[in-house]
Amino acid sequence: MPERSEGERGGGRGLSAQQFRPPPGSRPAVARHPPRKGEGKRSSFALATVLLSLAIAPARAETAPRAPEPPTKIEIHATPIAAFAPREPARVRFGGLTFRGGLVLTSSYPEFGGISAIRVAADGANFLAVSDKGHWLRGRIVYEGERPTAIADAEMAPVLGPDGRPLAARGWFDTESLAWDGGTVWLGIERVNRIVRLDYGRYGLAARAQPIATPPGIDKLPHNKGLECLVFVGAGLPLAGSLIAISERGLDADGNLKSWLIGGPAPGEFAVKRGGDFDVSDCAVTPAGDLLLLERSFSRWRGVALRIRRVALAGVKPGATIDGPVLIEADMSHQIDNMEGLSVHRAADGSLVLTLISDDNFAFYQRTLLLQFTLEQP
Repeated sequence: MPERSEGERGGGRGLSAQQFRPPPGSRPAVARHPPRKGEGKRSSFALATVLLSLAIAPARAETAPRAPEPPTKIEIHATPIAAFAPREPARVRFGGLTFRGGLVLTSSYPEFGGISAIRVAADGANFLAVSDKGHWLRGRIVYEGERPTAIADAEMAPVLGPDGRPLAARGWFDTESLAWDGGTVWLGIERVNRIVRLDYGRYGLAARAQPIATPPGIDKLPHNKGLECLVFVGAGLPLAGSLIAISERGLDADGNLKSWLIGGPAPGEFAVKRGGDFDVSDCAVTPAGDLLLLERSFSRWRGVALRIRRVALAGVKPGATIDGPVLIEADMSHQIDNMEGLSVHRAADGSLVLTLISDDNFAFYQRTLLLQFTLEQP
């Protein structure tokens, strides 16, 4: 700002601020002395600085990350599925599984759908799921006996990136796989072939995703054929502390599915034997020490099909190619859709319960299905 004269500074004549104020209606006096050297330049610079700060202030306000909005409570309508095979309504045994019940899920909330992974808590009721558009879905499965009948306490929220903005805003969507270890959650992002970790235990749905280092090869997986399976191996099991990651259709030289053990006692790359036209869409580890592989296939002539294989965890190791017996295989004659999520929990009676969920791709001709089966022991 220009320097003030001696009178303006209150010195010399000793005029008070009140005395210095011009009379009402008078015009301000014009300085009779010439401007001091550099005074005009300083005035112009000050004015330019003020104008520049006013110009960039809105831009800063627009780019600054906003506080995350609270989760949105949503209503989910559940229509029971009475029979897994409609043509055989009394049948409940399918291969190594027994059908417990299922639901067709719908909601008017626009972000509902596209569910690509699910993890059901040990209580068999509370669950956490993620959509391929980068949104969380959590809620509680309501039962009558052992049959699921409704979804309660449902809410959705965007998955947040490291900067607090929605993960999808940076182009990181196609969140296709979900691993859960108590308070820690990992997500596999297929579009960019990355894995992120979130402190869900501390921050819940407001947790921010932090990228983790991944083994060589994951970043080179084919577009839209990346990590569809992530599962954490808990304490007391072979490979405890490992994160298992399996690609949908990233093939090695022998045509098998590229897979990785991340962390844990024996990190490294292994392979899953690919059979027919099935691709891995999720996986889960049972308390009994087995790795279950959920697979699906699609044909314009046959529609969709699902298959579940069981592999002993003890056989999963770097350099191995794993395979195992098929527990169930189903096609369009059964109540299935694009089945993409698989979780396992132990029920109060000791039985192992499989929960499957489908990705409707936000298409009107597809459905979001939640199915439950009991895994019959060999």
